[in-house]
Amino acid sequence: MSLTPTRIQRAILSVTDKSGLVDFAQKLAGLGIELISTGGTAKLLRDSGIAVKDVSELTGFPEMLDGRVKTLHPKVHGGILHRRESATHRAAVAEHNIQPIDMVVVNLYTFEKIAAKPDAPFDELIENIDIGGPSMIRSAAKNFHDVAVVTSPTDYQAIAEEMAGSDGALSFETKWRLAQKAFATTAAYDSAIASTLERVNTNGNFQLRSNDFPETLRLTFQKKFDLRYGENPHQKAALYSDGSGAGVANARQIQGKELSYNNIVDLQAAWDLAQEFDEPVCVIIKHTNPSGTATGKTLAEAYKRALECDPVSAFGGVIGVNRPMDAGAAEEMHKLFLEVIAAPAFDEAAKARFAMKKNLRLIEVTAATQKWVLKSISGGVLLQDTDSRPLQDFDLKVVTQRAPTPEEIRALLFAWKVCKHVKSNAIVYARDGQTVGVGAGQMSRVDSCKIGAIKAQLPLQGTVAASDAFFPFPDGVEEIAKAGATAIIQPGGSQRDPEVIAAADRLGLAMLFTGVRHFRH
Repeated sequence: MSLTPTRIQRAILSVTDKSGLVDFAQKLAGLGIELISTGGTAKLLRDSGIAVKDVSELTGFPEMLDGRVKTLHPKVHGGILHRRESATHRAAVAEHNIQPIDMVVVNLYTFEKIAAKPDAPFDELIENIDIGGPSMIRSAAKNFHDVAVVTSPTDYQAIAEEMAGSDGALSFETKWRLAQKAFATTAAYDSAIASTLERVNTNGNFQLRSNDFPETLRLTFQKKFDLRYGENPHQKAALYSDGSGAGVANARQIQGKELSYNNIVDLQAAWDLAQEFDEPVCVIIKHTNPSGTATGKTLAEAYKRALECDPVSAFGGVIGVNRPMDAGAAEEMHKLFLEVIAAPAFDEAAKARFAMKKNLRLIEVTAATQKWVLKSISGGVLLQDTDSRPLQDFDLKVVTQRAPTPEEIRALLFAWKVCKHVKSNAIVYARDGQTVGVGAGQMSRVDSCKIGAIKAQLPLQGTVAASDAFFPFPDGVEEIAKAGATAIIQPGGSQRDPEVIAAADRLGLAMLFTGVRHFRH
């Protein structure tokens, strides 16, 4: 196998995503490369004043079947696949007047975009299964030592620059890298098709089933960058993206040193909890648990109230907010050492205030809907729906002699939203729009009740409490009453519910059952 770069003399271009194509084709033509194209791609190039030969001129056969058959021809695939160093291959293509094709520039029908539409017609799905494109990509990638295969507009500039500096040639290393990317492209494309069609009903209606788990779980993510290390320095780690441009994995960092694995995990926790609220909210996360959460009329007010909950734990924390960061909030947050701040946006005044803290990471996140949660286990993965079950009015059931007051109900609903994001066993003490104490991740619920009270820096008298799961014994209710809380919200469902309710009545507490559990392991 020769590793010597050879000059590219002929290229075939057939793309769905036409961004950057005209400029790239002009540069190829400027190097004396003959361009062959199909359909809309050929029309675009001609309209742009670029000389191009129709693929039908190359094959001697017209495009047919509404464009389904264009490039599926020996003069295309023979031109791509023949080994230039093989005398028998050269003789075969010469005998049949097959011209070498040295570059294939192809990207595929947008099947994934069509499949993402909730009402995508079945016939439209089928018509957007590309046949000729993947065939050319695979042929070129297989013969990478002789043919360059370009599947992404993001590669155009680097390829053009390399060719301009080497008389129209590409290195073996570049062609190998492009081939690797090409096989990954067709694999992801086939995976998307298989995963989508697997969800099509067979009752003749051809309707996509949106709620079923797939029989085969196919996941495709692109590596964005390596991280310095994982949860601990002896672990390696990297960040991968789904390519959607949304969510934490695709967030835009506008300031600060590189993110760590733990930063990103905490950032996700902060962002998720902040998205639970419509009113301005600030969440302070430490080791994935909210050390303080509060709402306010402004982000500055929300931050100050969140900080009051546990100012010691907030040091070195990660903050999430659900409003663009403004100067007032930045002025307050600037006073504390923080690792990361995540927001939908940062205004110029906020950026200027934070600029003095060069290591502080500022992250702009575009909200994304997360359908599934995956957890790695040995030999496989666990897959579940996201815990996105909001409380409805009909979920709430007063089970005690005393009903909660309107003020208590507001505080209970706030505490319930926060409690969902605390590691189990979880107990949250709160007053209206402000956490007061958080008991997280204990092996027994009564210990979480005690620790939440111990952690409180603000008065507990008159607070309410939320529990992510039922109380197995009355002792948790007794600890909550001892701390000074006046009402509890919890799922219910324990065999000892009557004893737990009786304890609440005896202690004068109001209690709501939700019928919804929020374990977080």
